[in-house]
Amino acid sequence: MGYEIDKPEEQWRAELSPEEYQVLREAGTERAFTGEYTDTKTTGVYSCRACDAELFRSDTKFESHCGWPSFYDPADSSAVELIEDRSHGMVRTEVRCARCGSHLGHVFAGEGYPTPTDQRYCINSISLRLTPRES
Repeated sequence: MGYEIDKPEEQWRAELSPEEYQVLREAGTERAFTGEYTDTKTTGVYSCRACDAELFRSDTKFESHCGWPSFYDPADSSAVELIEDRSHGMVRTEVRCARCGSHLGHVFAGEGYPTPTDQRYCINSISLRLTPRES
């Protein structure tokens, strides 16, 4: 599938830190409870750290106590791409940035959180960049 932003892997490797590259481009996962935005309550917009596409807004972020930032809905349904992930002996739904194809995390449904969508977008902090809203 072609993405609006399509760079050779060498360019991604040069533009991202080794940790960012491992998660965004190689579908890695940061350790639970270590991410910059796990407990952030700042009002603002969360964008893709690789291409700056707007992905999530702070008003859909909620505390799931899972160790990663959780959102119940993307800012725009076309901002993310959902892909079946059968790695690690599980069937999960991977969440990627629809603009550059970078790995963001996974989405889970039906876990019983009191959110409007009953979905939990479990996203790596290192995949995101928060731009606080000016008050």
